[in-house]
Amino acid sequence: MLPFKSLLKNLGPGLLFASMAIGTSHLVLSTRAGAQYGWLMVIPIILANVLKYPFFEFGIRYTNATNKTLIEGYLNRGKNYLWFYAMITLVSTFTILAALYLVTAGLLINLFKLTDVPIIGVALGLFAFISIVLIIGRYVFLEKSLKLIVSVLFLALVVTTVVVLYNGQIAQVANFTPLPFFDNAGILFIIGLVGWMPTAVETSSWLSLWAIEKQKLTNEKLSLKDALFEFNLGYVLTGILAILFMVIGWFSLYGTGTAMSSSAVGFADQLITLFTVNIGEWTTVFVATAAFATMFSSCMTAHDAIARVSLDVLEKLRSNPTSAKPMKKSYFSVTVLVLAAINLGVIVFFNANMDKVVALATSVSFLVAPIVGYMNLKNVMSTDVPVAAQPKKGLQLLTYAGTVFLSLFALYYGWIELITPSKQKNSRYGIRIPI
Repeated sequence: MLPFKSLLKNLGPGLLFASMAIGTSHLVLSTRAGAQYGWLMVIPIILANVLKYPFFEFGIRYTNATNKTLIEGYLNRGKNYLWFYAMITLVSTFTILAALYLVTAGLLINLFKLTDVPIIGVALGLFAFISIVLIIGRYVFLEKSLKLIVSVLFLALVVTTVVVLYNGQIAQVANFTPLPFFDNAGILFIIGLVGWMPTAVETSSWLSLWAIEKQKLTNEKLSLKDALFEFNLGYVLTGILAILFMVIGWFSLYGTGTAMSSSAVGFADQLITLFTVNIGEWTTVFVATAAFATMFSSCMTAHDAIARVSLDVLEKLRSNPTSAKPMKKSYFSVTVLVLAAINLGVIVFFNANMDKVVALATSVSFLVAPIVGYMNLKNVMSTDVPVAAQPKKGLQLLTYAGTVFLSLFALYYGWIELITPSKQKNSRYGIRIPI
């Protein structure tokens, strides 16, 4: 295990993963899960975190053992693997960033009371500012800023959860009827929740790219044990925070009949209120700042990662990537700007409806998760990885269990979409997966 000072110095991929994951899946979906379904939603949250763990761990394991990214591993398995991942990246380009920026814009409007400014205008400002930060600061700024942001959010969440538990669960309204857990609407909600809990499986390649970048900056390479310890620390943190958000939603809203808003601004107001009514109105500005900072960091990490992944995929898809010249550094700046423009267009297309954008992003991630997970297993079990660094039998079995679990849900989702009449698919709380 790393000494504390060395751990702080070597925080990198695991920290970025935690920051990226503690975004829409936690602030929006975990809170909503507790508010609408109560404590039962802790089950899919824990299952998703446990069963999807190997898919992400392999991103660190493969890169540490080979000094290559997962994307290069896909190419080594065959170009069809890489083309499939390229298609996933293309879909992510049109969904993930739009969802993150839309929620962040709602929180920013709440923080500064920008009620007269259209949310699309606020999103445009965020896209512009973060693009400039990424182009100028790159990875170094990203890593240093997140150490403070994640610490502040974790402290705010722990304090809020303790107060919520001390105050006890809110009284239920008369004649309250719990929502069915296993009807079509409930399953669709779970699909969206699991799709991004703790985050999308395709982001496993982001971890490998950040690991490579960290090695370049420090000129040192951690042992596999220490690299996995740093990642596991971030992974466990994301799981704990997801449960804390769920508990806050459960104790503060479950049984009141309150519907969570589909508007990013309306949801931001409800989210901040959940904290302030339990701790005190004086904390509003601090809680709002912490929530905004968390989503802001998620936007930065995702924007940075998708730009890197897009360039890496394009470079590997070239006819002879080993002999071709590396892409110019200026391409990163161009890609960041193009991603901003594309996702702003997605927000405009969906008329800034948070539910629609988030549901689209989460459902796509859910459907491709078992395939990407299998591709990652093929990478770490290949001859690229020394036998000593390959996952043990238990981790392999957990990977198969996760693949089966996600595949069965994906098949059920397909059955609902193809067979169930559309009017029966809608949740009473507006959670619908629109593909």
